[in-house]
Amino acid sequence: MTISRADRRLGRKRFRFLRNDWELYALLLLPMIFVLIFKYGAYIGLSVAFKDYKILKGFFASKWNGFDNFAKVFAARDFTRAFRNTLLLNGLDLVLGFPAPIILALLLNEVRARSFKRVTQTLLYLPHFLSWVIIGAVAYQLFSLSGIVNTLITNNGAKAIPFLQENTHWLVSYLVIGVWQTMGWGTIVYLAAITGINPELYEAAVVDGANRFKQIIHVTLPSIRPTIITLLIMNLGRVMGGSFERVYSLMNVATTEYTYTIPVLIYNWGIQSSKYSQATALGLFQSVIGLLLVLGSDFIAKRFGEDGLL
Repeated sequence: MTISRADRRLGRKRFRFLRNDWELYALLLLPMIFVLIFKYGAYIGLSVAFKDYKILKGFFASKWNGFDNFAKVFAARDFTRAFRNTLLLNGLDLVLGFPAPIILALLLNEVRARSFKRVTQTLLYLPHFLSWVIIGAVAYQLFSLSGIVNTLITNNGAKAIPFLQENTHWLVSYLVIGVWQTMGWGTIVYLAAITGINPELYEAAVVDGANRFKQIIHVTLPSIRPTIITLLIMNLGRVMGGSFERVYSLMNVATTEYTYTIPVLIYNWGIQSSKYSQATALGLFQSVIGLLLVLGSDFIAKRFGEDGLL
């Protein structure tokens, strides 16, 4: 069977982009290998959730025990408390933390002094690049009973506030610190969406007599609604997740009411107690619930006429 000249030319055209930009594809290999190994290759480890896993036997030699590990997880005394705390912390975090970047982006968009706006944006982005270990250490230096803030309070004759040493105060401090750390970085997407709005819409609103506030309500917010819906769907998928580093860096022995979450429980079972099968089963349960939340919110968004994710 002979290959015609036209087929050979077509084959050369198909692979021309590889010859012309081979350096870019070579650079792409490393992140692709990383994703394949640590994202898709890790799926093999999910079999541990359905096995009586023994380290010496490995993934393949360990015995299957079906859904016994899930039964043990749901029957565990700590599971109910961890489940409740995870929903509570992440639910409140969503209610308080999700609108914050939107409001901040709207405020930054109204700033007309470019130099002030750039400096403000840079300062607001910085907390995102700090690790939770650093944030937790600084928080305890500032808000502990002997910290800087309580020292100033007691020096003025008031009573010290247990920001991180009492359960309710810890919960409020946890939420406020989380909003502070994430809201600046979250404004990037919203500011990008706002810059894509047609200026003629604002001009038409001015002609109709709309002030700055009414322009935000009737022009800016409706224009960035698809972005808001998309990010809301993605954040709903994290309601069952949460940040282990955030909780672990702020927790202490005096505040145990809300600090025992599913990520912390997975750490305790998998790392400290060597209950690998139960920890994997709990992590798989957490991921499945997150997936169902994303799919459900995406379905609801489409029912109301939005584009959704899929």
